[in-house]
Amino acid sequence: MKNWNITSFVFLLIVVSFQFSTINNSLFAQAKKNKARINADLVNVIGGEKYLNIKASARIDKKTVEVSNIELTIYQELNDQEIELGKTTTDGSGRSKFMIENFNSLEADSTGIYNLSVSFPGNDAFKKASRGVSFRKASIKANWIVKDSINYVTAKLLDVMADSSVAEAALDVRVDRLFRPLRIGDTSFETDENGEIEVAIEDGIPGVDGNLKLEVVLNESDDYGTVIASVVAPIGTVIVDESTYDQRTMWSPRGKTPIFLLTLTFSFIFVVWGIFIYLFINLVRIFKS
Repeated sequence: MKNWNITSFVFLLIVVSFQFSTINNSLFAQAKKNKARINADLVNVIGGEKYLNIKASARIDKKTVEVSNIELTIYQELNDQEIELGKTTTDGSGRSKFMIENFNSLEADSTGIYNLSVSFPGNDAFKKASRGVSFRKASIKANWIVKDSINYVTAKLLDVMADSSVAEAALDVRVDRLFRPLRIGDTSFETDENGEIEVAIEDGIPGVDGNLKLEVVLNESDDYGTVIASVVAPIGTVIVDESTYDQRTMWSPRGKTPIFLLTLTFSFIFVVWGIFIYLFINLVRIFKS
């Protein structure tokens, strides 16, 4: 009897331990959060907007997925202080474009470097995360020139704080397009000791009213971020509008249907209804007779 009581006690202890372990594992599984990853890059359009390109993602079940609809806070870090610049929310693809409204009012540290941070406080599904963005202010001066009857775009890359040119930097030259820019050259062009490049622009590139918007881009630099300068040059081939939208063609709007098609359609309608009317009149005559 005594042995039976000991056996029952041991069995009950095992059952209780198993239940406790199951509940504990369940609570741990519910409390487990995924780690969010934040990427952010500065884009500086000379004479235009300044913004952060932000992307939030996470590694879940060995797959990288976008983290959408999370609120991020952007700070400037200066003298061990965080100054809030604003908030933004990621879209369905985990991306956000945070406009820096007072870019010129940002303050650099003693070395001329600007320090921003993108912070995510965390939620029920993801742990908190942050990403720092450090950069120096840069400027690109772009121009269009003609030399020996050949069109060129020239550009000079400058470090604003140091007031000096930047040598051996890779610049891309492209033509702005509605969907995707047209790149000039197969590779980037490296600045010389004066921070300058000179790139020939081939003939025959179409442009609206014969104008080309040429862009010189320092792309995702570790020191300066992405810097974009543009210049409009009247060196493109004029686009001829061959649209027949306002003409009477088969693919025009309903109000521009070709005359011959309208005539043919209404003729068939009149013939068919004429036959019905003729048959109806004869049917009335038959009943009257």
